[in-house]
Amino acid sequence: MFDKILIANRGEIALRVVRACRELGIKTVAVYSEPDMESLHVQLADEAICIGPAASSNSYLKIDRIISAAEVADVDAIHPGYGFLAENAHFAEVCESCNIRFIGPPAAAIRTMGDKNAAREAARKAGVPITPGSDGVVATEAEALSVAKKIGYPVMIKASAGGGGRGMRAAHNDVSLIQGFHAARTEAEKAFGNSDVYFEKLVENPRHIEFQVVADSHGHVLHLGERDCSIQRRNQKIVEEAPSPFLDESLRKQMGKASVKLAQAVGYQNVGTMEFLVDEKGKYYFMEMNTRIQVEHCVTEEVYGCDLVKEQIRIAAGEHLSQHIQNATIRQHAIECRINAEDPAKNFQPNPGKIDLYYTPGGRGIRVDSHAYAGYTIPPHYDSLIGKLITSGSNRSSAVARMSRALSEYMITGIKTTIPFQQEIMRNADFVRGQYHTGFVAQMRG
Repeated sequence: MFDKILIANRGEIALRVVRACRELGIKTVAVYSEPDMESLHVQLADEAICIGPAASSNSYLKIDRIISAAEVADVDAIHPGYGFLAENAHFAEVCESCNIRFIGPPAAAIRTMGDKNAAREAARKAGVPITPGSDGVVATEAEALSVAKKIGYPVMIKASAGGGGRGMRAAHNDVSLIQGFHAARTEAEKAFGNSDVYFEKLVENPRHIEFQVVADSHGHVLHLGERDCSIQRRNQKIVEEAPSPFLDESLRKQMGKASVKLAQAVGYQNVGTMEFLVDEKGKYYFMEMNTRIQVEHCVTEEVYGCDLVKEQIRIAAGEHLSQHIQNATIRQHAIECRINAEDPAKNFQPNPGKIDLYYTPGGRGIRVDSHAYAGYTIPPHYDSLIGKLITSGSNRSSAVARMSRALSEYMITGIKTTIPFQQEIMRNADFVRGQYHTGFVAQMRG
């Protein structure tokens, strides 16, 4: 097992890794940008090193500074969290070349599955269904128009690198296609340093279902069921739950088997997520793979009673999958609300600033993963996530009722948050019945 781990991230996921390491008896090193000096993960880690100014391009995305910090602190491994460098194959290779273990999949798997177009090709070869789309990267306006005509509108323009809903635009005609093509490329370049995009046929009003896979370096690969991530704003998830109220046992087995098959085909190790679109008839299409821990991993942890971050660390240290993971079964239902510093009344516009009052809910079946506290300032430079509220119950109705109650207790003043909007979701009759899709938020807002 490792003696010391550097956490190449910030916010709630950095704090989550600090806590997992502490329970495993592993020392931690936090890295931080200048505005994050007062962040909770910096305060609770055993050591902390500043790696640059606010801009992520000069701090959390700066590989040489992170590696320098790792060498100065003499760490055994680096945990990348999610976002930033978590799905950067070059970063994984640099870590290994410096004799520092990268807590994630092999660089080759990241390169294949981190490139959305290459991942689709890998899925096709493995016999996993994919949506019709472009044959590789779409580089010019003329090519964009040609591909769109071939597959037919509506189409989805998607960044080849990265994730989190960035670099995505839907197009229903030639005009919106050209606008979306340039907008997606610009956003992808800014977010991931890679402007490449590809096209997919847009499946209208699907469910967004993802499967959690776990694999060690000894050939063991399994899945821990699905998460339904269909409730989104701006192509970014805002509510997730497991199990999905849409899937029956037969479809769950089919999709789980496909997820494991694809992970095996690309030699995957560590944790990862296979993401699918599922239409109203239950036909599913592979969309992409996230080669990292997911923001919403907590939902699976509560449903299956496991610790995926600890499992990541054990796998990276060369251990076999734990018996608990191998024998995990569905124990209960769980729902997660991502609490963001955003104003829902202004199209979820980010609302950074100082938190005056911060009070989290409590009681049975409630979990809060957050780096926020009273007096903490949400910086304007990064993702607007404040924290994650997870509730669990013996069935879906009890988890929904518990979430509604917990949201009413969650008090954050000084900034706007998504809490009021999520309270509306919990009261929505369609949501209560489990009848929703990726267009749910747009329909709610009229």
